[in-house]
Amino acid sequence: MTLKPRRLLTVGHSYVVGINRRLAHAMQQHGRGRWEILCVAPTYFHGRNDLRPVTFAALPDEACPVRAVPTYLTRLVHLFGYSWSKLCGVLRGRWDVVHAWEEPYIFAGAQIAALTPRSSRFVFRTAQSLMKWYPPPFNFLERYVLSRSSGWICSGRLVAQVLQARPGYGSKPRRIIPLGVDTTTFRPEPAAGHRTRQALGWAEPGPPVIGYLGRFVPEKGLGVLMQALQDLPTPWRALFVGNGPMLAELHTWARRFPDRVRLCTDVLHDQVPAYLNAMDLLAAPSQTTPRWREQFGRMLIEAMACGVPVLGSDSGEIPYVIGDAGLVLPEADPAAWTTALADLLESPARRTELAARGLQQAHARFAWPVVARQHLDFFEELLETGGPT
Repeated sequence: MTLKPRRLLTVGHSYVVGINRRLAHAMQQHGRGRWEILCVAPTYFHGRNDLRPVTFAALPDEACPVRAVPTYLTRLVHLFGYSWSKLCGVLRGRWDVVHAWEEPYIFAGAQIAALTPRSSRFVFRTAQSLMKWYPPPFNFLERYVLSRSSGWICSGRLVAQVLQARPGYGSKPRRIIPLGVDTTTFRPEPAAGHRTRQALGWAEPGPPVIGYLGRFVPEKGLGVLMQALQDLPTPWRALFVGNGPMLAELHTWARRFPDRVRLCTDVLHDQVPAYLNAMDLLAAPSQTTPRWREQFGRMLIEAMACGVPVLGSDSGEIPYVIGDAGLVLPEADPAAWTTALADLLESPARRTELAARGLQQAHARFAWPVVARQHLDFFEELLETGGPT
């Protein structure tokens, strides 16, 4: 007797970016014959002011069907929602598992939970790496989503440790599954890196390029990196890719090093691999604050997949992500960063060794097929063992 494939609906505002839908596609490919999967993405998402607004665009090679649903209030991530009627229409029917790539304390997370059929397993993903207590109505939303859930997913050990001690979380099945990287898009391409450096007006050959990728905000450690760079005795160049409130400060600082620093603020998602390949190493000097610490560090695994050695601070999840594939340095210690950067700039052999380790780790731990299999294994476990619906 042929069994019907199980049906999975995966919803998340991150899916507005095509590269993030690789999770859904990888689950579709890994679960072929056993699972039917539908991905729901916003038609548009703005996010905070330091992020680029994104309009949904279908990709030519999407293995998983995608339904774009209108959203509103997308500048306010805690309050944004999906079109109630459109999402309700999608959720109507038989779904074995509904997976929400949304936090449990925001309106969109509660909306998906409320519309999930009672016969379905509902699973959410969270990245809460600090013990926070939310004011009304967000504390009520979190409790409601927990009451409706069959389990939850987080991307790192730190989040799991924090939430296991939080009321309502410890009694639910959970799985630590990292974020993923598309190793067919993010891969070593020296020629692309060479072309990017030429486009930036840099002569070749030249000093090694120290890179940064992410938001231009204080908590990402840009102040530490700027101090470390200006104290470096070894010749260097620096490439900052991103945008945010610190852009003016970075421009002021960069004018001190006109031939050595490039700021790139209009890089599209599909252009990021070429910029990573233009780097000889990537620095992620994130700084813990009372309200934030690094939840994962996607730029680290993207750099690893491109064969770029990584250095990261000991903030949040970074040490677990890097493992032995890079260097972990003290957060607020520019002198330690200067020393580590100088050592790597002066040792091409060491950079080659770390690049090889990172590349191996990207494929073994973070490639989307690996991450997709872990998701489907967890969903199947929930269906087989039962649990709250």
